[in-house]
Amino acid sequence: MDNKKNKERLPIDTKRIWQMLLNHKALFLKVWIITFVLSCAWILPQPRYYTTEVSVAPESAESKSVGGLASLASGFGINIGSGSADAIYPLLYPDLFNSTEFLVGLFDIQVTTLEDGVTTDYYTYLKQYKKKNYLMMPVNAVKRWVKSLLAEKAVEIPGKDGKRFDPFRLSEETTDVLNEVRDNVECTYSRTTDVVTITVTDNDPLVCALLADSIKEHLQNFITEYRTKKARVDYEHYKALSEDAKVAYDQACQEYSAYVDAHQNPFLQNIKTRQAVLENAMQLKYTIHSAMMTNEQNAMAELQARTPVFTTLTNATVPVKPAGPKRMIFVAVMLFLATIGTVMYLYRKELKDWF
Repeated sequence: MDNKKNKERLPIDTKRIWQMLLNHKALFLKVWIITFVLSCAWILPQPRYYTTEVSVAPESAESKSVGGLASLASGFGINIGSGSADAIYPLLYPDLFNSTEFLVGLFDIQVTTLEDGVTTDYYTYLKQYKKKNYLMMPVNAVKRWVKSLLAEKAVEIPGKDGKRFDPFRLSEETTDVLNEVRDNVECTYSRTTDVVTITVTDNDPLVCALLADSIKEHLQNFITEYRTKKARVDYEHYKALSEDAKVAYDQACQEYSAYVDAHQNPFLQNIKTRQAVLENAMQLKYTIHSAMMTNEQNAMAELQARTPVFTTLTNATVPVKPAGPKRMIFVAVMLFLATIGTVMYLYRKELKDWF
């Protein structure tokens, strides 16, 4: 019975279908006009957006014992582990770009718009100067009004060390801006080439380029601060000890010199003994000062060795052509889908019998 059914549904009369389509050409014309108008009404108010990419090659922190083997394996797309003692290595950079602390640090980046020449921080730009879709403005206004009625206003806690925002607790408005930044900024890592690519999307081409270059610097500073944190603490510690030892040594020198000047021809044994004690104390303070200076220099060398190097492969440039939206492609796809939908509607009975 199934074979009989298959045989009945196999033949397709294309000539008949084409004739029916010609008979309904007025319907197709109406559908195309309506679809074209609605598609244009939707896609034209959509603001153009631009994309800028920056590629950097971070310094590898992998151990020397597995460095050659890891490089060989990476050529085949295999990651055998970096052997790095760092908790944040290039493979985790994309996850770092999703962290609240890192993204909040992007709010204070200074940007300048190309059309208006407005210079402000990135947070203010997203709130006040970024181009909006006029069709969505009433909808967004209603959403904000409903949220203001239902949700409690969170108190914005000032950040520590003079920072504007506290990543631990953000207001709802700041959280919305943070999510917008997360959508505009993307980081990818290639295991085969060890290249980190930062992609920034924005409605203004100059803002896009400035932001991409600044994020590269922000990433480098963030990783540098992380990797050199202990070395910087050690350096500051030995520097303070060296300065204290220098002060103590200078005081010992002055005390010894004053005592020797006051007793030019010592005859008493207690004077000689006191002079020897002061001289030994001065020598001891000098030895301590010399050791602290050596430790300070070693800590400085360790700090320099721990500072990572980022080699820029692709610099940020102001994009000339927008990356989207593809308005003509969108309208063409909508017309195609409308045509398919109209055909299915006209032949819904035949399609039902066919399937």
